[in-house]
Amino acid sequence: MALRSILTDKDPSLHKTCRPVTKFDQRLHDLLDDLKETLAEAGGAGLAAPQVGILRRVAIVVDGQEQMLELVNPEILQEDGEQDGFEGCLSVPDRWGKVKRPQHVVVRAQDRNGAFFQVEGEELVARCFCHELEHLDGIVFTDHTDQLYTSEELDEILAGEEEEAQGSRRRRRKERRGR
Repeated sequence: MALRSILTDKDPSLHKTCRPVTKFDQRLHDLLDDLKETLAEAGGAGLAAPQVGILRRVAIVVDGQEQMLELVNPEILQEDGEQDGFEGCLSVPDRWGKVKRPQHVVVRAQDRNGAFFQVEGEELVARCFCHELEHLDGIVFTDHTDQLYTSEELDEILAGEEEEAQGSRRRRRKERRGR
């Protein structure tokens, strides 16, 4: 296994459509292992092959149990609901944007040996599936947002949203007591 360099959003490779995997061989296994090691080192929630300069339909997503799912030739079969939240990317370091995604997705993919499987994701995992699979089509999350925020700006926004939510909870409690 080896750590790979993660490309930034200015690299043209991130904006190209990836080719399907047709050979399930040691090269693919090495790529998957390298993606896992690189993702673990970077501390992200997902990583797609084009982010390390490989234009193949391969991605890794951390599921709800902190397991790294290997997705070869993945496709979204079903999307339900909607969520609107902040998203970041290892290829767009220290920048965040608000992006609408489905609340629930069903993904069909192949494993490292070519066997097909399906997996479902809710909330953050659904967001990660959509984000990483879009990388395979040359789409970066910044294509979905009008404004990018620094980590500091995001912290301020989230702190403000939390204060607002606490205020709403206090008002509801007062209203219930006043009834």
